[in-house]
Amino acid sequence: MKLSSKAENILRQISPDTTKLGDIRKFAKDIKKDHELAMELWSTGEYLPRQLAILIMDKKFLSKEFIDSLDKDIQNHKMDEQTQLIDWLMANQFSKDKKTVALMESWENSPSVLQRRIFWYYQGRLRWMGQTPPPNTDKLLSSIETRMESEKPEVQWAMNFTAAQIGIHQPEYRSRCIALGKKIGLYRDEVVSKGCTPNYLPEYISVEVAKRNK
Repeated sequence: MKLSSKAENILRQISPDTTKLGDIRKFAKDIKKDHELAMELWSTGEYLPRQLAILIMDKKFLSKEFIDSLDKDIQNHKMDEQTQLIDWLMANQFSKDKKTVALMESWENSPSVLQRRIFWYYQGRLRWMGQTPPPNTDKLLSSIETRMESEKPEVQWAMNFTAAQIGIHQPEYRSRCIALGKKIGLYRDEVVSKGCTPNYLPEYISVEVAKRNK
C-alpha cells in the first residue's frame, strides 16, 4: 500500500527504541478516529504502528471477516507482540461495542488460538473491572478444569487470569479456584520479582484477597 504523507510523517516519529505506549496514546488522542490512516499504519506490518492503528480504527468496520484478517496478520509477529496486539484490540476496540462483544463471547472453541485467548481474557477482565459477573461462572470453571492443562500457553494464561478473578471477586467459588490451581500446578515454579503478584492460582488469589481486606 502506498502511504500518504500523513502516515509517513507519523512513521518518522515512531521508533522501536524510544517510543513508549504513552507516546502511542498521545498520537491517537491527537488523531482521534481515522480508519483509512489506521489501515495505512497496519499495512506496514510493524508492531508500534499497528498499536496506533488499533487505537484509531473505526469500530463500525470491525466485521467478523475483518477481525479474522487482523488475527491472521497478528500471527506473523513474535509471540509477545501477538498477545500484546490481540489484548490491545480487545481492550480498546472489541469491548467497546455490543456486536464485537458478542463475537468475543462466541470464541471459546475458535480454531484461532488468539481468539480463544480473548474469549477467556474478556471474561476475567469483566470481573477485574468490578462489573457484575454474568451468570456463567460455573460453566467457565468447568471448562477451565477440563481444558486448561491441554491448552496453548497463551490461552492458559488467560484461563488462569479468569480463574483468579473469579476466586478473588466471587468468594463462593474461591476454594474451587484454589483447588484447581493446586491440581494443575500451572505457574507453581514461576519465579516472581519482589512486590509482584504471582500467577500461581493459590498464591495469586491469596495475595489479591489480602490486599482488598486491608
